This record gives sequence, structure tokens and C-alpha cells, in this order.
Amino acid sequence: MRKILLSILALTLLIGLNSAWAWEPDPNDKMQLEVQAAIINIKAKDPGMEDWFKNAAGYAVFPKVGKGGIGIGGAYGKGLVISGDKVVGKTSLTQVSIGLQLGGQAYAEFIFFKDDIALGEFKRGNYEMGAQASAVAATAGASADAAYNKGVAIFTNISGGVMAEASVGGQKFDFEAVQ
Repeated sequence: MRKILLSILALTLLIGLNSAWAWEPDPNDKMQLEVQAAIINIKAKDPGMEDWFKNAAGYAVFPKVGKGGIGIGGAYGKGLVISGDKVVGKTSLTQVSIGLQLGGQAYAEFIFFKDDIALGEFKRGNYEMGAQASAVAATAGASADAAYNKGVAIFTNISGGVMAEASVGGQKFDFEAVQ
């Protein structure tokens, strides 16, 4: 009986500590609520994403990225950078692409940082990812096959629109620390 009680106590402490480290949004901050909704949506589409959120040194979430193009295209979105249980900064994403492309699309983008070095590089500002960086589209089980590339992993969750493209472009990110 004593072993069972100690096991229950240990499990309760572990669950309590784990949830204490999880980020909780400020209910009065619209951007934080949008980020939370994007996280809930991608976890619903692929439950394996939970491990990415738990194990990353930090992550950037862009809940609404708009993308469009006819020959020349672009994308833009705003988001937050989260490390541990707090928002450490605001960020924006811009992208310019050229090539065969037509249409428009809305999606959420998630960038996971494997360690403090990768997170630190992003937080220095003016971070860029070249055309060779690729994102994993969120589908059931997709996260299981994904891996970090140079300390970064990128996922997208399409929310609407249709876009056909064979284009080349890179993404640029700005970062602004918050207190």
C-alpha cells in the first residue's frame, strides 16, 4: 500500500512540474491567444507535435501567414517566440519568391530550435533561411519523420487557399525581445 501511495505522489509531482514549465497565454493578449489556437490546431492534426513543443529549447509561432503570388510572390506574418514557460520576443516573417507560382494561401508556421545556440542565433535578429530550408506540412504522423537541420525544424499548417508553385525564395525574420 505504501508503494502505491508513493508512486501516486511521485506521479502527481511529475505532472505538476511538467505543467508548471508549459507556456500559458495571457488571456488579455490577442496575439498570445492566436498562438495558442495555432498550437492546439497543429497538435490536433498531428499529436506527435507535442514532443516537439516539449523538447525544443524554444519555438517561434506565426499563427497567420498570408502568401500569394503571380510570377513574383511574397508572404508575411507576425508571431511570438516562446522559451520554457514565457514569451521571450515578438517576431515577423517576410518572404519574397520568384518563379512559376499562382494563387494565395494562409497558413501557420512553427519554427523549433533544438538548443540555446540555435535559439540565440534567431534572437539576435535579422535571421534568414535560404531557399534550401524546407518545411514539413502538418499531417497525422508527419512529425515522427521530421528532423532538425542546423538546429532548426520548420512545420506549416495550412488553413486555407490554393497555391501552385515551383519557385525559389527565402524567409527573413525580425526579432524584438520582450521583458
